[in-house]
Amino acid sequence: MHEVKTAVAGFLETWTESPEGNRQGFVRLTDLLFGKEGVVLEFQARPGVTYSFRASVSGHSRPLFVMVDVIEDQPRWLSVCFFGDMVQDPEEKGAVVPGGLLGEDALCFDLEVCTEEGLSYVMARVDEAWCAVTIEN
Repeated sequence: MHEVKTAVAGFLETWTESPEGNRQGFVRLTDLLFGKEGVVLEFQARPGVTYSFRASVSGHSRPLFVMVDVIEDQPRWLSVCFFGDMVQDPEEKGAVVPGGLLGEDALCFDLEVCTEEGLSYVMARVDEAWCAVTIEN
């Protein structure tokens, strides 16, 4: 876990905050995931394309329960994806992406601007997905 925290911290040092609040949104999402019991985290940097923060639970049948991508654009923005059958979207804020997450149908939430409302909604989906995988184990 220390290695992932170090990699994320190094990435954050290179990311200047913008008015969209996406850097702070990413920090809040990673802090939420770092605080979840039993979560295994991975950070994959693909400079110029994406920076992918993936969370899984050991022993679960799927290799992850959420993927938080920082999309390299001006400004950077976030795409938070779940397996489509793992979370609900009562306000229909997400986009269904057939085969979009490791070949399975995904539900993705694009945060081009991290408002408190949008971020809270996505964080609730993270909690929901974490509960789904921890109950299964």
